[in-house]
Amino acid sequence: MEKKQQLFERMFKRLKDDLPSFMVYHDLKHTKQVIDNSIFLGKMEGCTDYELDVLSIAALYHDSGFLLGSESHEMKGCFLIKADLPSYGFSSHEIEQICGMIMATKTPQSPHNKLEQILADADLFYLGTDQYVNQSMLLKNELIHFNPSLKDEEWKEIQVDFLETHVYHTDYGKTVLSPIKQKNLDKILRS
Repeated sequence: MEKKQQLFERMFKRLKDDLPSFMVYHDLKHTKQVIDNSIFLGKMEGCTDYELDVLSIAALYHDSGFLLGSESHEMKGCFLIKADLPSYGFSSHEIEQICGMIMATKTPQSPHNKLEQILADADLFYLGTDQYVNQSMLLKNELIHFNPSLKDEEWKEIQVDFLETHVYHTDYGKTVLSPIKQKNLDKILRS
């Protein structure tokens, strides 16, 4: 079995088996969606095969830090990368590049290069799709575990603020996802 495939299967198993059951948004399904979104956006942005590989690994690990706890999960994901990737032949430069992409997903997002922009947009791709309501409800249910007193009105304010301040970084995000994100925001404001 190819090393990259082993790496993916190992992390998929860890996410499936070891994430707490209340993690209904930041779960294996989300990770797989972000991998697919990263590859899609990477192709739209003209990435090389090597860049697509690195992006897919960053997407694989972008929420892996939740295995170690929710606080500063991006940094914890970088810790896992530094522990896991050397045995798969990744150089320290590649590991730092992948950590940079993961750190770019921390909100508020602040990507510094094309690959970081792609992963940041891939992570929040759903904001500009018809999956927004379903995904945001999963996120709300997950957050209720940490804050059981979260009320609907407070959740609405959080979502409005987030959608109003979030920006996409890739051309696809700006031209295709942003207008749909605005429609999603408009629906919330009318509700």
